[in-house]
Amino acid sequence: MMASAAQESAYQVDALIAQDINAYLERHQHKSLLRFITCGSVDDGKSTLIGRLLYDSKMIFEDQLAALESDSKKVGTQGQEIDFALLVDGLAAEREQGITIDVAYRFFATEKRKFIVADTPGHEQYTRNMVTGASTADLAVILVDARKGVLTQTRRHSYLAHLIGIRNLVLAVNKMDLIGYDQAVFDEIVADYRTFADSIGLGSFTALPISGFRGDNITAPSPNMPWYTGPSLVTHLETVEINAEADQAKPFRLPVQWVNRPNLDFRGFAGLVSSGTIKPGDPVRILPSGKTSTVARIVTLDGDLDEAVAGRSITLTLADEVDCSRGDVIAAAGAPPQVADQFEATLVWMAEDEMLPGRSYWLKLGTQTATATIQAPKYQVNVNTMEQLAAKTLDLNAIGVANLSTDKPLVFEPYAENRTLGGFILIDKLTNATVAAGMLHFSLRRSQNIHWQPTDVSRDTLAALKNQKPVVLWFTGLSGAGKSTIANIVEKKLVRMNRHTFLLDGDNVRHGLNKDLGFTDADRVENIRRVGEVAKLMTDAGLIVITAFISPFRAEREMVRQMMQPGEFIEVHIDTTLAEAERRDVKGLYAKARAGQLANFTGIDSPYEPPEDPEIRIDTSGMTPDEAAELIIKRIIP
Repeated sequence: MMASAAQESAYQVDALIAQDINAYLERHQHKSLLRFITCGSVDDGKSTLIGRLLYDSKMIFEDQLAALESDSKKVGTQGQEIDFALLVDGLAAEREQGITIDVAYRFFATEKRKFIVADTPGHEQYTRNMVTGASTADLAVILVDARKGVLTQTRRHSYLAHLIGIRNLVLAVNKMDLIGYDQAVFDEIVADYRTFADSIGLGSFTALPISGFRGDNITAPSPNMPWYTGPSLVTHLETVEINAEADQAKPFRLPVQWVNRPNLDFRGFAGLVSSGTIKPGDPVRILPSGKTSTVARIVTLDGDLDEAVAGRSITLTLADEVDCSRGDVIAAAGAPPQVADQFEATLVWMAEDEMLPGRSYWLKLGTQTATATIQAPKYQVNVNTMEQLAAKTLDLNAIGVANLSTDKPLVFEPYAENRTLGGFILIDKLTNATVAAGMLHFSLRRSQNIHWQPTDVSRDTLAALKNQKPVVLWFTGLSGAGKSTIANIVEKKLVRMNRHTFLLDGDNVRHGLNKDLGFTDADRVENIRRVGEVAKLMTDAGLIVITAFISPFRAEREMVRQMMQPGEFIEVHIDTTLAEAERRDVKGLYAKARAGQLANFTGIDSPYEPPEDPEIRIDTSGMTPDEAAELIIKRIIP
């Protein structure tokens, strides 16, 4: 059998390794790196394709290269033949379970370029894994089984790849050998996919008819498909433009990862250049502060550089002593990014639990971290039809558009312009689990028009007038636990002591401020958020605020705690067993819930998350309401 062009090139590489290992390593070190993913529906042949790429191209594994670098005498392994079936079995060991459940990365190289390929799962429930693999990719290979055509998961993965900003998409119509290499079927699939691509704004893609199992059009043109005259897959991967090359033409951006100060004479700002180029003497602006300076040095472990480009990790020293720390962005002075705290964004929801509008999450954007609150979605996207569907929340793998706000200004650019300063993740504050990936579109105009107005009369002054320390007594517990009863007694006792108070009761608030809210999880989150904001305003006025709300979720109670000054939030858990609360059932609510007449009732069909470490715990089984009130008052007024 005649060797393919890729195989002949590989033999030349082997000869170079044998003759001059140092020359080979030097050439390999300066190759460009392409990151790509393989994705698509289940059993479209992703792992088989990767196995064929490695086998037919006789590619060089990075671990083998490392062995060569550590001992240049180890050249006896070049020319090893790898059994294709064994290689594919190693790549697809997960077939024992029938599915790929995680992202598998492979590192290899051809003579012209180095590669990192992410083999992503095809099942819908693992869409989050596909997003993870695509987040750093320059190219996506979308596989389609020639027997099945374009499927829902084909559309979902294509839409996500386009949404995430992958500019280069390859439609690999696989298993052509199983349909007799029929050009008409290939053309029909490409036409179907092109209609979909036009609907999502995908301007161009490269279509390839292949057989991963047989090796057709993988490393060289296939004699079985003379009607196809385009490049092989490997040829395309070796020559396509990568993101780093395009990013170099954009304005300079360096998100600061850490401040490097090994001694008093050196202060550098380290990070990865996300776009543009930088040279000593270039003017820069530090955001969000807006301070300006010029670059003094570009420092690396290998010595100072005359220029640094996108994709390079560097340390900058500046000509002036300016305030700059982790999370700040050093940018071209004449073309700085934007700063805002309210945005429109696309969200890909990755958590089993649905998104709860109003709940606060950690938001990580580049090296910046902030608390973010998500509003109800404007719409959810149907990946089959691209329809914009009405939605109150987002479920697992749903894609939607929503507004969000952060507790501090963020330095950003639209995701379409800068993936580093436009792409973010949301993290659950309690579990530290990543719940969503997002892409910023633009800042909301009101974020530039609304500013904090300082006032002359401080909260300390108002508290001093009342001769008391502001505090929030946050009563939480099951319905019927005794929250309102004890809270009412506490307020009466405080008033007799000439204290200035206000009682916010759950039922009373729902008659006015929160009368538009129901009892879904999302509405409960918004209910507590609003009450927390009111309680904060009241503590600013110097009041002792008493609240009596079920407030079933720890995340929202913690959110209110973070709104307050340190020490001003006191969580009071009115701890009553479900059986005892149900036995009391003063309002008859448990009976209705048990009968199915009352949905989303806490303790029955909606969860209650008790405090793990409250400041005060009241066990109503062994304490009267008066005794409980006395204990609480002694806690805030010694």
